[in-house]
Formats: sequence, C-alpha cells, structure tokens
Amino acid sequence: MRSIVCIVCLFLLLSCKDKSEKKEVEVTAAAVEMPAKVVVNKEAGKFVLRVNNEPFYIKGAGLEFGNVPALASHNANSFRTWRTENGQKSGKEVLDEAYENGIMVTMGIEVGRERHGFDYDDPEEVNKQLLEIKEQVLALKDHPALLIWGIGNELNLHYENPKVWDAVNEISEMIHEVDPNHLTTTSLAGIGEKEVKYIKERCPDLDILSVQMYGDLPQVPRLIREYGWEGPYMVTEWGATGHWEVPKTAWEAPIEQNSTVKANNYLQRHEKGIASDTTQCIGSYVFLWGNKQERTPTWYGIFLEDGKETESVDVMHYIWNGQWPENRTPVIENYTLDGKVALDNVYLEEEGEYSATIEIMDYENDPLTYSWEILPESTDLQDGGDEESRPETIEGLVVSQEEGTVVFKAPGKGPYRLFVYVNDGQNHSATANIPFMVK
Repeated sequence: MRSIVCIVCLFLLLSCKDKSEKKEVEVTAAAVEMPAKVVVNKEAGKFVLRVNNEPFYIKGAGLEFGNVPALASHNANSFRTWRTENGQKSGKEVLDEAYENGIMVTMGIEVGRERHGFDYDDPEEVNKQLLEIKEQVLALKDHPALLIWGIGNELNLHYENPKVWDAVNEISEMIHEVDPNHLTTTSLAGIGEKEVKYIKERCPDLDILSVQMYGDLPQVPRLIREYGWEGPYMVTEWGATGHWEVPKTAWEAPIEQNSTVKANNYLQRHEKGIASDTTQCIGSYVFLWGNKQERTPTWYGIFLEDGKETESVDVMHYIWNGQWPENRTPVIENYTLDGKVALDNVYLEEEGEYSATIEIMDYENDPLTYSWEILPESTDLQDGGDEESRPETIEGLVVSQEEGTVVFKAPGKGPYRLFVYVNDGQNHSATANIPFMVK
C-alpha cells in the first residue's frame, strides 16, 4: 500500500514539475515574442533612440532582398524595407529572419505616390488606403524585430498636392492608436525648406524625420538646422553619387564612378553627413545592401549580382566596427579603354578591335581573376528607384584576355558600356565600367 502511495506521489510530483517546466517555457516564449518598446528622447541636449530602455544608434542598411546574415556578420543592427510585402517574402518572414539574426527593422509601408497617379483629392481613395495600411500594421505590430514604421518613400518626388502630408499624418495617428510601442517616420527625397514646413505643420504626429541624400549628404546637418527642423532625424538612403549628379558623356550617358571611388566617398560622406551630427541624427541606412538595376547593374548595390561584396562593404564594416575587415576588397588604381578614361568620350569604329586595361592593388596579394562584359546603354530609365529592366549582355565580342587586359571587337553602332569585375577568391570584387559610342 505504501509503495502505491509513493508511486502516486511521485507521479503527481513529476506531473507538477512537467507543468511547471511547460509553463516556464510558455512564459519564456511569450516574453521572447513581446514587441519591443521603442521611444526617442531628448537627453542632455541630444536625441537618443531607445529600445526596451537601452540606447540604440541605428547602424543600418536598406535591404529588400539582400543578405541578412552577412549584414549581421558585419555588425549592423538594423535594416529598412520599402513595403510590408516585397513579392518574395511576407512581412512576417522578413521580420522573422531579422530576429533570427539579432537585427531590428524599420518596416516600410507602401503609400500611393502622386507621380504614379494617386489622387489625394479623392477622400474615398485616401480612406481605402488608410484601411489597407491598418491591416498591415495590425498583422506585424507585435513582432519583436519591429523598430520603426516608415510611412511611404519619397512622397515629395514630382508631387504638387500637399494633402499627401495630411494623409501621412492620419496614417501615423492610426499607427500610434493601434501600436503604442513603435515610432513613425516618412522618408523625403532630399530635403527642402518647403517640405520641412509642410511636415511641421501637417504631420505633427510623426516622431522622426527621414531624409535621403547622395552626393550632397555632407550638407544634411546644416540644412536640417537651416530649414528649421528641431526634432530627431535619420538618413534612410545614402551612398553612391547619384546618376543625376555625375558628369555625362557627349551622348548623355552618366559616368559611373568605379567601386574604389565609391567606397572612398561612402567613408567621407558618412563622416561629414551623419557621424558629425551627434545631437539630432539617430543613425542611418546605407543604400543598397544588395543589388539592383538602376541605370547600370552596379551603380547603387554594394553587392554584385553574383553576391560578391564590393569595397563599399569594407567601408561599412569599418564604420560599424571601428576596424577594417581581415580581408579587403581589391582596389582600382586605373582603368582605360583604348587608352582613354570615361571623361574622354570614347568613340570606337564598328567591328574594330580595341583593348582595355585595369590596374589593381590587393592588400593581401590574393590571386585575382578578371571578367569582362559589354552591355548596351540602358534605355529603360525610371525615376525614384522604380524598377528598371537590365540590358542583355552582348556575347561573342571578346577576342582575348590576359590578367588585367582584354581585347574585344566593337559591336554595331550605338552606345555601350564595357564592365570589368576583378575577384580575389575571398567573395570580394572590384568593378568599373566605361561608356563608349560606336560610330
């Protein structure tokens, strides 16, 4: 009888222990799934973003389909998106991957643009958009990787109707009503006095202002103050010199800077345009942690199409860690086509044979491999980062190549670019291109 009682007691004890452990697991899981509490405060004269009461300076990148584990390995702490559904992954899947890699997300919300035909004088259309956005917010608001809501992107680009800012404010108010844990912002193309005035007057509910600048990034701290913005801000896009900012050839082809010049610019612009403002700037998102076709396949992405890192990734590693990566990307010292650089307006004769040469330095003296590609000049030219189609590679033109030199036959009449990619076998690649016109 006593043994039976002991067995029963043991069973009850184990049962209680199992329930206790199960409850502890459930509580732990629930705690993990709790949304982060995000605030921005003014402390000792400067703005500080806090996540669960801990200071959080944004070391981030714009990332639509980019490599999240690589971002984490370089010690970034955040990325931003442009929409909740990117066509490849759901918003939850994006946030889940971020969480798995210890990264917080400024989640973009797609908002209708006037340049795409959205009518902010139509109250039914505006209200329909608000309700659709509310559904997106409700679905994601409690995810632990969520940091900030980004309401629209460059809504001031080619617009006339200031009612768009009324709609942005209404969206922000709705978000704060259903989600008390996260902040709101909207990203401007550049920064202008008119837009700052509109935001201050029509969007008082926004927590943070976001600006997007490229070649003029070092001017941002001055312009922020000159135009009267007194609150916190972040830079949600910055990077390579824009295709609208560079010199052009005689046939109006924008001249893209090579990967080494870009990297040097990234470092200088960050120091002058972001790191220099320690009172109002709460961090930034470099553009683009990935790859895209915009004027060329290499202009804005700091990764190549095959996933290799360019020298700009080295720079971001340095910015985020205070030291350079162990293995560095090859450095371009010179690149010529028919003895000329891009600024020389390179004209070639149809079916003539020509050579191009690139001079490279590699910090570790890694063995290098070279590849070359000829593309027609892109004709699918869009604004504001809208999707463009990539020109198709012209095959069969390379006659011979040896290390940093290629001999090729000029294609038919028209504008082209000769691209070169120099790989170090360590997942790094330098790249450059020279536009040329075949007569």
